[in-house]
Amino acid sequence: MKPQPDLPAALQASIGQRVDLIDTPSLVVDLDAMERNIQRMADFARQHAVRWRPHAKMHKSAEIALLLQRAGATGACVQKVAEAEALAAGGVNDIYISNEVVAPPKLLRVARLAAHLAACGGHLAIAVDNAEGIERLAEAMGAAGSADGIDVFVEIDVGQGRCGVPPGAPAVTLALAVARHARLRFAGLQAYHGRAQHLPGAAERREAIAAAVRATEHTRALIVAAGLPMPLVTGSGTGTLVHEAASGVYGELQAGSFLFMDADYARNEREPAQPAFEQALFVKTQVISVSDSHAVCDAGHKSHAIDSGLPTVALLPADRSLRYANGGDEHGLLYADTSDARLPSLGHMLWLIPGHCDPTVNLHDFLIGVRGGLAAGTVERIIRVDARGALT
Repeated sequence: MKPQPDLPAALQASIGQRVDLIDTPSLVVDLDAMERNIQRMADFARQHAVRWRPHAKMHKSAEIALLLQRAGATGACVQKVAEAEALAAGGVNDIYISNEVVAPPKLLRVARLAAHLAACGGHLAIAVDNAEGIERLAEAMGAAGSADGIDVFVEIDVGQGRCGVPPGAPAVTLALAVARHARLRFAGLQAYHGRAQHLPGAAERREAIAAAVRATEHTRALIVAAGLPMPLVTGSGTGTLVHEAASGVYGELQAGSFLFMDADYARNEREPAQPAFEQALFVKTQVISVSDSHAVCDAGHKSHAIDSGLPTVALLPADRSLRYANGGDEHGLLYADTSDARLPSLGHMLWLIPGHCDPTVNLHDFLIGVRGGLAAGTVERIIRVDARGALT
């Protein structure tokens, strides 16, 4: 295997080794499953004639963002300025900060990054949801001396209940405010319904997005009537992408979790029209203690996020009757869910599907990429989590 520079010696030595030799706990990517997910997403976007800009806050890796772009993605979404800076340092040159930034020091970083990306033939975009934020952004662009400008999306609240102005007239007012500044380019609407992504029922998600589409379409019509061009509506996520793609209103999908999936998405009813995305992200763990009632593994909360529930035990048939329970920071408890199931023995290796992929990735410096499956594959490469801890 080709060596990868700047890796810790132990990780460098693991390249080419069998999966059973991977240290625990480790975050592992099934490269074959990930690549099938990418191909399915690319095919879906092409069939529906929509752009796709996967959210990099999920994988936080410049290498993966570039891999997605080679497969047809327009660029990458991020939520933080520091995430954008980390990806840009890794060679990603088309980035959208799909979040509001109002602190002047951060806005100056935004302006400098916009100029840097423009000089590299790329571009930067950002979301806004208030007039003062627009004025501060314009001031920062002027202070940085950037003549290239920045794309600006007006965010509307279509059901998330988080950022965004109400659909309709308030969004028109902000779009006109953006257009008044020479260094700001009105790029369209940000219309993301995050709450809908994890509604368990397909009918619930369909209804939620139908309402979001109506509100977005109405807002778009008002902006056009006010004399502004309407370049793009961007939004959507893995749980609802079939609806935004079919709406005729959304021109760009921001889904990111499709790449890895997680236990939370697996619990939800799947839309028949949604591509069959596979689980591709796993925490490898090892049994370190066994008693009559349970076994203990070495993957606790420090190795996987629990905001969307505990992980599930995956892959091997003999392990599927095991239930993972809270064991604290460094430990997981394993119980047999059926009367005929057997607890794993000391040293047994297990694969966990994290409850939520995004914050789980943020707990790790590296992803271990495995080729040939988790049962008998080998380590092909190590993927650096470039934007781990990029919170500002």
